[in-house]
Order: sequence, then C-alpha cells, then structure tokens
Amino acid sequence: MSTYRKILRLALPVILTQLGAGLIGLADTIMVGHVDAVSLAAVSFANSIFVIGLAAAIGVTMAITPLVGQNYARGEDTAISDIFGNGTLFSIIAGVLICMILFAIMPLMNHMGQDKEVIQIAKPYYIIQIISLLPFIISSCQKQFLEGLGNTKTAMLVMMSVIILNIILNYILIFGKLGFPAMGAYGAAIASLIARTFSPLILGIAIRRNSIWWNYIKNFSFRRITADSLRRIAEVGLPIGGQSVLECLAFSLSCIMVGWLGAVPLASHEIACQLSNITWMGIMGVGSATVIRVSHLYGARDYEAMHKDAMASIHIAVFYELITSALLIGFNRYIPYIFTNDIDVIATAPMLIICCGIYQISDGMQVVGLSILRGMTDVKRPMVYSMISYLIISLPIGYILLTRTSLGAVGIWIGFIISLSLVAILYLTRYRNTIKTLTT
Repeated sequence: MSTYRKILRLALPVILTQLGAGLIGLADTIMVGHVDAVSLAAVSFANSIFVIGLAAAIGVTMAITPLVGQNYARGEDTAISDIFGNGTLFSIIAGVLICMILFAIMPLMNHMGQDKEVIQIAKPYYIIQIISLLPFIISSCQKQFLEGLGNTKTAMLVMMSVIILNIILNYILIFGKLGFPAMGAYGAAIASLIARTFSPLILGIAIRRNSIWWNYIKNFSFRRITADSLRRIAEVGLPIGGQSVLECLAFSLSCIMVGWLGAVPLASHEIACQLSNITWMGIMGVGSATVIRVSHLYGARDYEAMHKDAMASIHIAVFYELITSALLIGFNRYIPYIFTNDIDVIATAPMLIICCGIYQISDGMQVVGLSILRGMTDVKRPMVYSMISYLIISLPIGYILLTRTSLGAVGIWIGFIISLSLVAILYLTRYRNTIKTLTT
C-alpha cells in the first residue's frame, strides 16, 4: 500500500493541476456554447488546429522532468541546473517556431470545408490563442522542473488561482459585464491569454522564494549553454513533442472532418472532445507522477522498486478510468445540457459521449504506459508507435466510416477506440520487454 500512497501523493496535486488546465478550455466551451452553436463550432475548429501547437509545446518541455528527476536521484545539482537552463532556452526557441508555423497555417483555414460563419469567428480567437502560447511554454518549463524535483503541489496552487481568474474574465468578456462589450469567443481567447500570462509570473515568484529551488536557477550560467546540452534536451524533448503532436493531429483532423457535416455535428463533437480532454487531464496526473517515480528509481538503478511503482500506476489508472467510463456512459443524455441550449446539439451529442466513455480504459493504459517509458527516457520508439496507431489506423478508419457509412461522427470515435487500444498494447509490451532485460 505504501507504493500506491507514494504515487497518489504525487499524483493528486498533478491531477488537480491538469484538470485545472483542462477546465480553462472547458470554461471557454461551456460559456461560448451558451452564446450560440456557431460560436461553439468556431471555438472547436480553432482549437482543433491550435491544440497541435500546444501539444508540441508541452511535449518539448516534458523532457525536463525525467532528465531532472534522474539527476536529482543521483544528487547531481549542477546537472539539474544545466538541464533547466538549457531546457528553458530550447523550449522558448521551439515555442517561437511553433507560433510562426501556427500563424502560417491560418490562411489555410478558409480551405478546410468549414462554414463561413464559423471561420469568421474562429480566426480572431485563434490569433489570441497563438499569442498566449509563449507565456504558457515558460510556465510549463517551470512546472516540469518542479515535478522533476518531486514537487507537485506548487503548480496545483498556481493553477487553481489561474482557473478562478480565467472563469471570472470569461464571464466578464464573453457576456459583456462590468461595462465591457460582449465579445463572445474573442473574449474567451483574451481571458485565456491573461490567465496564461499570470501563471509563469506566480510560479517564478514561488521558485524565487524557495532557497533550494532558487539555488538551481541562481547557479546556472549562460556560459553553460552548450550544443551538447541542447542536443540532449532535443533528443528527449523532440520525440515527446512529436508523439504529442501525432496524437493531437489525429483528433484535430478528425474535428475538421466532422466539420464537413455542419455546425451541429461539430458542436456535438466538441462536447465529447472536451469531456475526453478532462478525463485525459486527470489520468495525465497519474502519468506525471509515474514519470517522477520511474525517473527517480531509474536514475538510482533500483529497477525492482521501479517495476513495483509502474504496476501500481497501472492499477490506479484502471480504477480511475472505470469510474470516468461509468459516469460518461451513465449520464450521456444529461451532460450536453451543461454545454448548450441548442436542441439539435443536445440530441446528437449523447452517442458521441458514449463512445468517449468506451475508450477510457484504453486511454488510461496508453497514458501510463507512455509515462513509464518517458521516465526511462525511452521516447523514440513510442513516437513510431503513435504514428502507426493514430495516422495509419485511426484517421483512415474514421474517414471511411464518416464518409462511406451512415455513422457520421460516431465513425470517427470508433477509429479512436481502435487506435488507442492498439497503442496501449504497444507501449506496455515495450515496457515489459525492457523490464525483463533490466532485471535479468
């Protein structure tokens, strides 16, 4: 039981942090959804593209946690300082490039088969979201650094304050309160930008006030920015970012395909995607705790304890996903009312929510399996597995079922169920073979 307690002690703050990050997007969706179905579809369309860049940004910074964690277990303070400094610089450079790519994609939005009204609302929302990416990537570096040191509570407290700020600003700017004009989806984007700018400032203050954390920052010198250090960060960060992009790309392209059916199916799909995102954020908390524990024990070369923690994480993930699956399937007819007043969307969304509930176990297994491998900095092969599962299997199946059958958007979700089940099997098989090698 002590193994489960250790993981849960780390995981619960991260779960709340990740859920908090998801709630920012959820708050946008719920509040914009009560403006009209077109605004909800526009937010869904814009986010389907933006989230690819967001995933890449998060993935690049995630290299910091296992590298810091492994060196923390060995007591190598100088290496920790170097990883944070080089990792932050590398992440910011990557963030600038990601923003440039996202801006370059914007003219293509006119040619993705969406309604003109949807595109008109989506573009301003999309621009503000891109601008918010840079402060977000800085706070993500800070968060990953603290998690590598085994601290998960600080980011949780900061995220709670960010959520409150975002929801208040959403209410004011979307609906036009306290003398502000009603800005709809554009107001939601501005609220997110302010909240994401607030986050790195508060995390920076928290790091500065902790003498141990600050020593790692203070002792870093720009002279220690080297090609070798940046290459090490890139070797871990780019495959993680690539894997994250592949997963998000599958969801994003599916969103665009659903948009071919019209605003109502797209709005219904967005509701299911937001629910999937929230449950995924929760299991990512378990995944982050798994990365921390595995990286520490892998760095200490205590492989038997590492395997015990890995198995405990799998058990926790199954328990969590059984609960989320039951809730989604059991309340599928009632959940849409939270998001919208549109009768057509309320009638269409429940079946997609059921599909979302069905794939919960597979989603939990793939998140934890991938987290175990990341803790050991085994990141290149998982990226290949993701490419096979998401691009070669999920998208073609979803496209065929969407366009050649009467299943519509449900066909897209069948593709998700199949691909997530496959990638979960591949990740866990990879870990099983690795642990056998390490312990024999």
